[in-house]
Amino acid sequence: MNRDTEIAAQKPLSRSGDFVREEDGTILMFTAVILIILLVVAGMGVDIMRFESTRTELQQTLDRSTLAAASLTQELDSEDVVRDYFDKAGLGDKLTSVIVTNGLNFRNVRAEAEAETNPIFMDLMDPTSQMQLQAKGLSIAEQRITNVEIMLVLDVSGSMAGSKLTNLKNAASEFVENVLEADGEGRISIGIVPYNGQVNLPQYLQNLYNMTEDHGETNVNCSDLPSSVYSGLGMSTSLAMPVTGYVDTYSSTTRSSSYLDENNSSAVPYAPNRWCMPNANTMVRAPTNNINQLQAHINGLTAGGATSINAGMKWGMALLDPGSRDVISGMITQGQTPAVFSGRPFDYVDDESMKVVVLMTDGEHFPEERLNDGYRSGNAPIWRASDGNYSIYHNRSSTSYDYWVPHRNEWRTSPWQYGSSSPVQQSWPQMWERQRMSWVAWQLYGRAFGNSTTVYNNTMDMFRTKTEVPDMNDQLQSVCNRARDNNVIVYGIAFEAPSGGAAQIESCASTPGHYFDATGLEIQSAFRAIASNISQLRLTQ
Repeated sequence: MNRDTEIAAQKPLSRSGDFVREEDGTILMFTAVILIILLVVAGMGVDIMRFESTRTELQQTLDRSTLAAASLTQELDSEDVVRDYFDKAGLGDKLTSVIVTNGLNFRNVRAEAEAETNPIFMDLMDPTSQMQLQAKGLSIAEQRITNVEIMLVLDVSGSMAGSKLTNLKNAASEFVENVLEADGEGRISIGIVPYNGQVNLPQYLQNLYNMTEDHGETNVNCSDLPSSVYSGLGMSTSLAMPVTGYVDTYSSTTRSSSYLDENNSSAVPYAPNRWCMPNANTMVRAPTNNINQLQAHINGLTAGGATSINAGMKWGMALLDPGSRDVISGMITQGQTPAVFSGRPFDYVDDESMKVVVLMTDGEHFPEERLNDGYRSGNAPIWRASDGNYSIYHNRSSTSYDYWVPHRNEWRTSPWQYGSSSPVQQSWPQMWERQRMSWVAWQLYGRAFGNSTTVYNNTMDMFRTKTEVPDMNDQLQSVCNRARDNNVIVYGIAFEAPSGGAAQIESCASTPGHYFDATGLEIQSAFRAIASNISQLRLTQ
């Protein structure tokens, strides 16, 4: 082979080496591009991780804050609670909106927040874009109560007669309808405690308590509550409670040296002054969700008697107290309360229940009077002849003439007898049914001993005891304080009430916002304001 041939033969080899050198450069460039892409992708991942970290912190803070703010047990302002959580997380400037909705049985908190992150690596792809990632969060938390127990404690004293009672009936009837029509699950119960000088119970309810010394008068089922009951919220079914006497302890009589016939208008009881009047329309209405039954009871209310707000509030709370479950069971057995409410009243600490009292008065406390022991039942030392005249035995140790006969103004050795019929010894309930207390104290006691005012006054004190207004105020506030301490919501309505009564109702209400000072038709506005909190209920089991 000549030299030219050798050179020609070697040239392809030289071109292959050039190819290798050219391929190495391409691979290096490709590798560099790949590395750059990988770095950008990794950088984008870092940007995304930073974004996700911000978003997660934002959402977690939203969730924690709204859950805490929605709790019905916390008493701070709900919006302040949310903002405090964000401030402590260093995100205070990221919170954009807080909306709080409160209802009688629920609290709803909605919060929104937004945070911006400036990506580092994403901007490398387009440095002029000034890209920003927006981390947005939304959280809604709500706590609801599924069971609501309401007691309407309504003043039906004598001062409520006329337009005031009409306005009350309209307002309370509308309240019942508004509240219960919004309760699609049937979980709201409403009971009614009308009160005047006392609280009158239907017979089936009286039978569930340990009522003693019952005089047997139809529809007269009030009880003289021992002062001890005001130190708690419940009412023991085993506690002995004497039935309020069917008696006029309040009305005065004509006091002169002359006899006043037992049938005189100043001798017989004045019906409106009996402390417990025989009126089925003013009795307690068992808790129910039957609108028609509740409205019929409200529309049947009549006015009369004195004012004992303490007794009304006490009975209202007694029927909300968990210790009264046997009583509610008894009402269910009697067909007065629907069976769906079995197991009520719920515990005060039950997170799924709420207890509400609406306490209304147009007056103020009036000293309560009640019969003393020994004068509610049993025989009196008094005889009644067939002509209707009385005689009474007084043990006068100096003589055998121990029977005073007031219509003859004389002492005798035996009870007055008319004709052949023997006089009949009277029981104390029989005396109180026919005669007012003051007439008995004057004609049978005061006049018997020289027309003595001292004897009369001592006899009245022997017959009756008064609970003075300051003591009644203390008893009311004791129950109200314990109700609030046990998370019972108390709404107070002073309806054209004097300052003393209004002050008691305002002090009893859960907060100043739960107190209403109403005049005329404003009572309807007060009931509507209370009902508006319940109208949004969407209760679940």
